[in-house]
Amino acid sequence: MNQIIFIVGPTATGKSEVALALAKTLKAEIVSCDSMLIYKEPAIITAKPSKETLKEVKHHFINSISVKKEYNVFDYYKAARKKIEQLIKKKTKVIVCGGTGLYMKALLDGIFKGPAKDEVLRKQLEERAGIQGNKTLYEELERVDKQASQKISQNDLKRIIRALEVYQLTGKKISSFQGQDQGLYSKFKIRIFAFSLDRQALYERINIRTDKMFALGLLKEVEGLLKKKLSITAQKIIGISEIKSFLNKDLSQDEAKELIKKNTRQFAKRQLTWFRKDKRVEWIDIANLKPSDIGKDILRRLKSKVN
Repeated sequence: MNQIIFIVGPTATGKSEVALALAKTLKAEIVSCDSMLIYKEPAIITAKPSKETLKEVKHHFINSISVKKEYNVFDYYKAARKKIEQLIKKKTKVIVCGGTGLYMKALLDGIFKGPAKDEVLRKQLEERAGIQGNKTLYEELERVDKQASQKISQNDLKRIIRALEVYQLTGKKISSFQGQDQGLYSKFKIRIFAFSLDRQALYERINIRTDKMFALGLLKEVEGLLKKKLSITAQKIIGISEIKSFLNKDLSQDEAKELIKKNTRQFAKRQLTWFRKDKRVEWIDIANLKPSDIGKDILRRLKSKVN
């Protein structure tokens, strides 16, 4: 039972409840890998665990920073990895829980901090792509970093530009930076469990949760958030822009609510696509299962198979 347990999957599948039940059984601490739970001020809009829940089991990376502050995957990786290794050193069991696939991958496989972005250089590369086409930049990347080009689609202009940017700023290939830090997966025993549901059942959960958010006072909460100078990352919380449109009288309340449901469903689809690409993930169909039952299933799997 000395593994690090990851509980991941799409939104509205009850990950937090299962992690709590499992943490109580294992006397573990929970490390959040949710990019929006990091913020202090939102609660309803991010479906944050209740204050009572946060007191029952020690949670990390929830309520950590203000919505005014920028936060990125590298910030998270540095802090979360350090915390996890501290907990392991103290022989404390760790459950990593959340739906931000990029955070999960960073923890598992590591991340490199290349040179800071150069807006002038990026604009020059974007202009070249606009005039000459993505293919020209991609072919340049093939010449300077064949290994990186093989992992990047010719249509993925953002990643092509970043790879060329790193090369032009440092004279080194981006692939030479990648892989230097292998992350937690090569260092610890790790099991990754993701929750799946029939699409219609998942969408129904999303709809019900959104209705509940409105009943709990979502409008008032977002109105208060909008009075702050939100960071770019905080502005991406689903519900912020939709409620803002309602407050600006561009949408009715019902239209805003339906748009939140739609955007959350699309987000869940993207999460599923992300997690299904990772062959290390073990999927659990949670239809008709209570959190305690799912926790028991995970314990059974941990005992019956050594990673």
